[in-house]
Amino acid sequence: MEYSIGEFSKLTNLGIHTLRYYEHEGLIMPERNASNRRCYSDKDLTWIEFIKRLKDTGMPIKEIKHYAQLRADGDPTLSERMEMLVQHRQTLNEQIALLQEHKAKLDEKIEFYKKEIERVNDGST
Repeated sequence: MEYSIGEFSKLTNLGIHTLRYYEHEGLIMPERNASNRRCYSDKDLTWIEFIKRLKDTGMPIKEIKHYAQLRADGDPTLSERMEMLVQHRQTLNEQIALLQEHKAKLDEKIEFYKKEIERVNDGST
C-alpha cells in the first residue's frame, strides 16, 4: 500500500516536519511518484516504527543515522548492524538494572513510611 506524507504522518504519529527532517537526515528515503510527491510504503512504516523504538530506548539520533546508513548499504553491513543492536541492548540492560535498584530503594522507603504511619496511628489511640 502507498501513503501520502499526510497519511503516513497520521499512521506513525509523527509530524510532517519530523518526517521531512528524518528524510533530510537520511533516516528514511520515501519513493517519489510521477508528480514528485513522497510515497510511503508498508516497508517504510515498519522501518519508521523501528526508528521510533530505537529512539524511545535512548539510542542517540547520531547512532540511528549510522544504523540507517548501514541499512542502506545492504547485506555487507549485517554483522555491523547486529553488533550495534547488541551494544544497545547491553546499554538497556544496564539502565534496567539501575532502575530496578532505584525501585528497590524506593520500595524500602515506602515500607518504612507505612510502618511509621502504623506505629504513630497505633500510639494515638
